[in-house]
Amino acid sequence: MKRFEGKAAIVTGATGGIGLAICKRLGQEGAKVVAAGLRRDALDDVAQQIKAAGAPDAFGSVCNVSDEAAVEATAKACVERFGRIDVVVNNAGLMTFKPLEEFTPDDWREVVQVDLLGAVHFTREAFHRMGPGGAIVNIASVHAVMTTPNVAPYAAAKAALLSLTRSSAIEGKPKGIRANAILPGAIDTPMLWSNPNVKSGAEKLDPKDIGKPEDVAGAAAFLASSDAAFVTGASLEVDGGRLAQL
Repeated sequence: MKRFEGKAAIVTGATGGIGLAICKRLGQEGAKVVAAGLRRDALDDVAQQIKAAGAPDAFGSVCNVSDEAAVEATAKACVERFGRIDVVVNNAGLMTFKPLEEFTPDDWREVVQVDLLGAVHFTREAFHRMGPGGAIVNIASVHAVMTTPNVAPYAAAKAALLSLTRSSAIEGKPKGIRANAILPGAIDTPMLWSNPNVKSGAEKLDPKDIGKPEDVAGAAAFLASSDAAFVTGASLEVDGGRLAQL
């Protein structure tokens, strides 16, 4: 039996490398998938890819995760179409690059509203609409633990996301809802290669330390599944051992 047969999942940031890989993996394992993202044209294509990969059903929902009304509408659409929400993967992320002293309050708000508050909004919807057995998976980053120059808002928001995960696990437990986080390292996506720190060589990467989106997707599927029924409040590093090195 497929682990997510009869279940419905929402994945944010679904048009990116990691988000799309998670959508496909959950769909392959039987989930009906709501792919949440910013662009309708890209979402229509993604929904077709998810179904072609084996999902019983999928559709795209235009959703800026920093917009509470858009988040509520996406959650409502999932329930209306699939009758339930069993899994939420908070994957949408925004990373900007400046020396710390050059970031403005608006710069900070823009990143935090996506990388932290987006997950807050979807967690609230999950708590309102999920039944026992539900699972939340937050895609954080190794930057939550160890970081590099010029990404202060991103690193801070991802660190706060780990704290949100712990709080969600504690408050979700009486509801039968689990919450866990993944800390991806360097993953072969456009976001990695567009990183100015990587382009400039300030952040040096060994090819052996670069993972695939499917590596994160496999971890997300585990944490969202009943195989992880006794795992909550955890932070799983998916970084090829990068954080283990001194």
